Amino acid sequence: MSIICIRTSVCTILPCNSEVFNNRPDGLLTLKPNLMDKNLKRMATMHRMQVTGMELFYEQGYYNTSVDDILKSLELSKGAFYYHFQSKEDFFISIIQNLIVQKVYATLIEPIEGNNNPLTVIENCLDNALQTAENNEMDYGFVIHNFLTEFNGRNETISRYLRDILKIWEVNLITLLQKGKTDGYVNRHVNSEAAASFIISSYMGIRTLMVEGNPRILRYNYITQLRTYLNSMVQKELA
Repeated sequence: MSIICIRTSVCTILPCNSEVFNNRPDGLLTLKPNLMDKNLKRMATMHRMQVTGMELFYEQGYYNTSVDDILKSLELSKGAFYYHFQSKEDFFISIIQNLIVQKVYATLIEPIEGNNNPLTVIENCLDNALQTAENNEMDYGFVIHNFLTEFNGRNETISRYLRDILKIWEVNLITLLQKGKTDGYVNRHVNSEAAASFIISSYMGIRTLMVEGNPRILRYNYITQLRTYLNSMVQKELA
């Protein structure tokens, strides 16, 4: 097992004694293997709880899912839950920070990073995301949109976390479109901020419609219209 090195400044957080750390000649401290194993097990348990909680919250909604529902699915005690999390809200925030952020980044942000034509990249990214939803039998819509709707006017703290994720996506889209202008792909008169807002809102809307409607037809129609919209932004010389 690899050794995790922690600088001596960690003493301000954890007690630096022989029961917790091994001292190294180079001035670094290493967490003792038995504590490393406990920490890894704790992280694995928390992750399992977050994944199960995310599934239940996504399917049933936050307010329709109790801590008891989560514990029943996990076969854990309340003591185990409150050992890791202070409250149901704290638990959900940890899900946002560890699962939802990662999912949105992997699906909608990472795929648009690069130096290719931004308009093509955006279309392909959204089409791939919609195809994933189309083939998911347990699809209940765009997770951020669902939770923003549920928490609107009820929990500003959680709503702020969710809006921050959308803001990151929006900033990345704006940056991509602005770079597209510099690289000669996007017409310089295009309002990048307005375009990013339209792309995000239209995506959230189609994801909602796909839950109850025919996802294949809805995806095809949406991508067709999106392509027309994106083509209207092409630099004239490339059109």
